[in-house]
Amino acid sequence: MDTSYPREDYLPAPSHKREPSPAALGTSPLPRDHLVWSVFNTIYMNFCCLGFVALAFSVKARDRKVAGDVEAARRFSSKARCYNALATAGSVVLPLLLAALVITGVIHLSKLAQESVGFFTYQFSGSDDEDK
Repeated sequence: MDTSYPREDYLPAPSHKREPSPAALGTSPLPRDHLVWSVFNTIYMNFCCLGFVALAFSVKARDRKVAGDVEAARRFSSKARCYNALATAGSVVLPLLLAALVITGVIHLSKLAQESVGFFTYQFSGSDDEDK
């Protein structure tokens, strides 16, 4: 008696027929143009104009994709993705770094002020006994 799971030849055939994927046909899928990400970087986080540069490459990638030049579209899409990543990283990392520097500076200055309180509260005596 065979108690293993049903084999593939005993399984019923699926009722719907699936289209073969583009990778199975030998053609590569169309590249993404990253246009939404570029618009977001241009409007909200335009660090050193990298968002605008990414937007330009995204539009070029979309134009090349519509024209049917997949290789050029892939090249422009790759550049747009790179500029978008740089713009996003710069717009997120630099404010966090600036905030960390401000916080550590405030902490350092507060400690310095607490240590120097004794220096500024020194009271001069009216007698000049030490001079003699």
